[in-house]
Amino acid sequence: MTKSFDNLNPNPLIQFLKKPAKEFTKADLIHYITANGVKMVNFRYVGGDGRLKTLNFVIQSASHLDNILSSGERVDGSSLFNFLETGSSDLYVVPRFKTAFVNPFSDVPAVDILCSYYDKHGNPLSSAPENIMLKAHQALLDNTGYSLEVMGEIEYYVISEADSAFKATDQKGYHESSPFVKWEQLRTEAMMAMAQAGANIKYSHSEVGNFSDGAYDYEQNEIEFLPTNVEDAANQLIIAKWILREIAYRYGVTISLAPKITAGKAGSGLHIHMRPMKGGVSAALEDGALSNVSKKVIAGILDVAPALCAFGNTIPTSYLRLVPHQEAPTNVCWGERNRSALIRVPLGWVGTGDMVAKENPLEKPLGRDLSDKQTFELRSPDGSADIYLLIAGICAGARHGLEMENGLEFAQRTFVDVNIFDSKHKAKQDNLPQLPYSCLAASEALLAKSEVFKKYDVFTDELLNGIARQLASYDDKNLRDTISGSNEETMKVVSRFIHCG
Repeated sequence: MTKSFDNLNPNPLIQFLKKPAKEFTKADLIHYITANGVKMVNFRYVGGDGRLKTLNFVIQSASHLDNILSSGERVDGSSLFNFLETGSSDLYVVPRFKTAFVNPFSDVPAVDILCSYYDKHGNPLSSAPENIMLKAHQALLDNTGYSLEVMGEIEYYVISEADSAFKATDQKGYHESSPFVKWEQLRTEAMMAMAQAGANIKYSHSEVGNFSDGAYDYEQNEIEFLPTNVEDAANQLIIAKWILREIAYRYGVTISLAPKITAGKAGSGLHIHMRPMKGGVSAALEDGALSNVSKKVIAGILDVAPALCAFGNTIPTSYLRLVPHQEAPTNVCWGERNRSALIRVPLGWVGTGDMVAKENPLEKPLGRDLSDKQTFELRSPDGSADIYLLIAGICAGARHGLEMENGLEFAQRTFVDVNIFDSKHKAKQDNLPQLPYSCLAASEALLAKSEVFKKYDVFTDELLNGIARQLASYDDKNLRDTISGSNEETMKVVSRFIHCG
């Protein structure tokens, strides 16, 4: 372990223990807690609503601390998940030491640890979304030889009392700087807290959306992470949402990750980037171009894309965002550098030469291979997503694509190199499959593709049917048409789901 690594990593536990988080042991945590005067341990775990839950322990002795970390604790599963019955609802929550972090908000020094659910037999709870994600990824690896690395982008609005000074141009807030955006400091504080909790952050910036209704200002921001294994990628998104809300509460403002918070303004997504991996090396590119492996993965995800909305777009307002001309996808297609496509392949530093050396004559060209930076991005999900099940569904889609006999042909057929929302390309748009129009349509799409998700015993009938029933219960088949043109009716629906996810 190099000294520079220890000094630069923002996680206090890594700095103190001088080892990466994946090597943390129970003894390491006890050592840190004892040496740093930590008074509390908090278990954290995700409930069926996608929010982080908490169980607090006051450390009473060395043996008490050892017992907490050695055995985990018992919880009422029926109060956490609607698929568990009260009569047999007890579950264990078992700490994963590699996820430990110093709580950035607690007045009492505390270490928080993410936990996994176990059943009465001491086995991972097979129906827990986290374990479904792990099973889906393992099935991908076992049956194709490829794994996925993924990362997310969190878009959110900060809602605050109106401020008349330095107003940004309406819907022109992309990468704007203070003072024309007001909540950069909140965003940077959140980034630091996330990094200290173990998240790998790429960058953050203000986003397109900003507007005022006279009483309140609405400012859109984004935080984007770095690609990593599916488990860590999901964990950092879940912790990030909690941190954003905690900091917003301390500022006296509201943060919403809702897909739509008013009519006619930019919605918020939860875009998921990914890259296929083999033997720890990216397989996204081949000879400087997108690889056939990537194209097959894209084909499989596109084939199940309407069904993925059941995991990634789980509330009626999700479908107020997925409309044309809002930089949100509506058609099942992919393209390079094309934000009208469902899957976008962004610029990937291929064939660019050493741009830094060109711009800075004192630097020598390094000739560094940057191809591992290439990813592709699923643009449909939003903040209502069940993150574990969404990533599980993406893994299932990737596996499906690698197993499809016609994967490359399907990828070619769904490729677009034009803005499909432009009226002159209407014929192209009309020939492409559509994403669902409502939660009800998403539930139908899920059941239609259920065999893909159930293959290799990853998803169960009970889980898929339960998700489909929940989506259908919103009875929103004609909602978009019903509230179209009525801001009052739109805001009634928006207000109901303002704190989704």
